[in-house]
Amino acid sequence: MKDFIAIDFETANAHRTSVCSIGIIVVRDGEICDQFYSLIHPVPDYYHPINTSIHGLDDADTCDAPYFPEVWAQIEPLIGDLPFVAHNSPFDESCLKSVFEYYDMSYPQFQFHCTCKASRQKLGKMLPNHKLHTVAEYCGYDLLNHHNALADAEACAHIAIQLL
Repeated sequence: MKDFIAIDFETANAHRTSVCSIGIIVVRDGEICDQFYSLIHPVPDYYHPINTSIHGLDDADTCDAPYFPEVWAQIEPLIGDLPFVAHNSPFDESCLKSVFEYYDMSYPQFQFHCTCKASRQKLGKMLPNHKLHTVAEYCGYDLLNHHNALADAEACAHIAIQLL
């Protein structure tokens, strides 16, 4: 697979609709050619301390951020008919479906591929685990800002270029 969109969401709380940041990496012909990052005003609008401890975002970061439909309007032209790739894609796909449903937006049947699943299949017991930072390191990518949505999407893109 040489053309795809690597995507990563961070959430404010346990609700999949509470996306508070998104990172997008556009890959064409096996090369990163574009990127997009935005904070998003989450719904419901509160941060659970566990989530904040993971990604460092809180209400002060997103209180003036655009809501998901505004952010999606900027992302949609980048996507076209490209498939999505995510590390642990069921999470990111469920976030995307949930916010589309919450905002009563028509959800296209996006195709998702999972780099975590690909890592388990192709690398098996060669790695101590198949977490994003572990697989990224194996693939030669130094993930310095883990749990920043753009950094995680870029790590995922590097993994996908090698494993998918």
